[in-house]
Amino acid sequence: MRPESPFVFFDVRTSDTEGSKRFFTELLGWHANDTLLTTGGVPWGGLTPLAPDDDRAPQWLPYAPVSDVDAAAAKAVELGGTLVRERTELPFGSLVVVTDPGGAALVLFQALEKP
Repeated sequence: MRPESPFVFFDVRTSDTEGSKRFFTELLGWHANDTLLTTGGVPWGGLTPLAPDDDRAPQWLPYAPVSDVDAAAAKAVELGGTLVRERTELPFGSLVVVTDPGGAALVLFQALEKP
């Protein structure tokens, strides 16, 4: 039995969105539209094109849930990480992007509280 995933979403940041979409749908049977990866109709990942002037390598970017995105970002920096993207507000929550001391990126995500 595999443990529950510690991640709530994944982005595939790619220089070839169409190629990535075809690759993952044909290799693994996932479904993809222009921006979302789904399995069984449930969205769990995004397809994000890298800007032409973005010199970063294509990568998977996991989203880890946190209860306080600002506190988690401060703790990441305290532990030797780097804040890559300041707090961003989305319709369904807030996020920051950090890297660990070795440079691996991670999205810290705080979902909106449901009423």
